Amino acid sequence: MNHESSCPHAGHAVKLQRQGGARSVGFKPGGGPAAAAYEERTGIKAPRIIAWEITRSCNLNCVHCRAASRYGKYEGELSLEQIKAVIDDIVTITNPIIILTGGEPLLRADIWDIIDYAREKGAMPVVGTNATLITPEIAQKLADHGIPRISVSIDFPTAKEHDDFRVMPGSFDDAIAGIKHAKAAGVGVQVNTTVTKHNADRLEEIHALAEDLNVDAFHIFMLVPTGRAAELAEQELTPERYEEVLTWAYHRQKTSPLHFKPTDAPHYYRIIRQLAAREGREVTVEEYGLDAMTRGCLGGITFCFISHVGDVQPCGYFDMQLGNVIQQPFSEIWTDSPVFNDLRDYSKLKGKCGACEFRGVCGGCRARALEATGGDYMAEEPYCSYRPMEPVSGGTDT
Repeated sequence: MNHESSCPHAGHAVKLQRQGGARSVGFKPGGGPAAAAYEERTGIKAPRIIAWEITRSCNLNCVHCRAASRYGKYEGELSLEQIKAVIDDIVTITNPIIILTGGEPLLRADIWDIIDYAREKGAMPVVGTNATLITPEIAQKLADHGIPRISVSIDFPTAKEHDDFRVMPGSFDDAIAGIKHAKAAGVGVQVNTTVTKHNADRLEEIHALAEDLNVDAFHIFMLVPTGRAAELAEQELTPERYEEVLTWAYHRQKTSPLHFKPTDAPHYYRIIRQLAAREGREVTVEEYGLDAMTRGCLGGITFCFISHVGDVQPCGYFDMQLGNVIQQPFSEIWTDSPVFNDLRDYSKLKGKCGACEFRGVCGGCRARALEATGGDYMAEEPYCSYRPMEPVSGGTDT
């Protein structure tokens, strides 16, 4: 949905954009009687967003890909009927936003059937795509099938740099064309940028490009070195540089006309509160919108990931399979997984994360902890420079 075209007042259009994604078109993810009944019955929040890798096949070969995707058929990918059965189970406990992702989800011929079925059952499908396959015809199909927003990765402001990162000549121009086609068809667009040492100084330029393209949202993703991105570990920002980038984001968010937020950066929710306090401001819903209501790491709390073969993980970067939707209903995995239940218990956080007074709004990146320690997903976040006020020897939930 093109928010600006839906309202004659530009200021109101910006306000709508700042509410973010499907929520701005009247959809409340994880709401409804099923979610309320589930939480009352179990004491567990229902998932609000599910990222679903409907295919791992991809037409690009990006150096930071968590899935190390390649073009071609992958054995064991869920069939349309299997996907429908999983959706049937999901909607017994929630009506989430379902991010159809990959790989490149537009390579899957039956994506339109998946979209239609998810909508019919009360979920809100959106599409995470590299946009290189979006022609005017595909853009119109996205609109006709009720997709309110797509997300597209743009990692540099110039074609050569982006193409080198994506390992595909022409991918920048194709992605920009795809974005323009989507906007022309009335489909909202979110630009995602993975932040590394290579482009941390280029974020203002990428933001300007996003503005020029008249997109709806700009989300910066802090690199999580898993999958193919493990080879980019040396390009991970230092903890001190993370603080600098997230501080820039806090101030830029105030003036950006876009729905602008960092992702895969749980410590941002600490930084918001620290900087707001220095300014004498309180982090309220009226002032800060959804940033005042959510927390950093949501894996297993209100978010999870389903792989192309049906494995369930806290997020796509958290390389641990907690169950498979072919062998066990999604609703049971969400409810009963010991790992999910660990992630919901902030008192189990270790090291300085466990002692931190901001653990209730941050929690650290559990995928980075898992990767850095070789298995301890409750260990302290390795890319945070903050030293908690409480002794590091302990700490309970705030």
